[in-house]
Amino acid sequence: MRQNRFTNHAITVLGIIEYIGLAIITVATIIAGAHEVDIMVNAGTVTLGDLLLMFLYLEILAMVGLYFKSGRLPIRFPIYIAIVALARYLVLDMKNLDEYRILGVTAAILLLTLAVLVIRYGHTRYAYEDND
Repeated sequence: MRQNRFTNHAITVLGIIEYIGLAIITVATIIAGAHEVDIMVNAGTVTLGDLLLMFLYLEILAMVGLYFKSGRLPIRFPIYIAIVALARYLVLDMKNLDEYRILGVTAAILLLTLAVLVIRYGHTRYAYEDND
């Protein structure tokens, strides 16, 4: 199927907007990570919550980097980020959570983990063709 000139221009403009958005995400993540490091240095201590937050920042940067390399959004990375974010929420607020909320968060983590397993199985069992 041939693409007309308008479609080609639209794809180019959307690609530029996409790269600008990725650059903004990258810069914002680096700034947030540097700010978190500054907070840790000034506090003179590093907590588990700080480490999990830094891990979230690294996962975001890895996701952006992989997107730049492959041109595709790796669907598992946002799920990994969600799992770590929920784990961080659970660790930091455990004293303030009732049993039902704790069960809800752990159930959400379990569902996201199962989603990763299903996606990984689907990618190995039903792999994409190179020209897709």
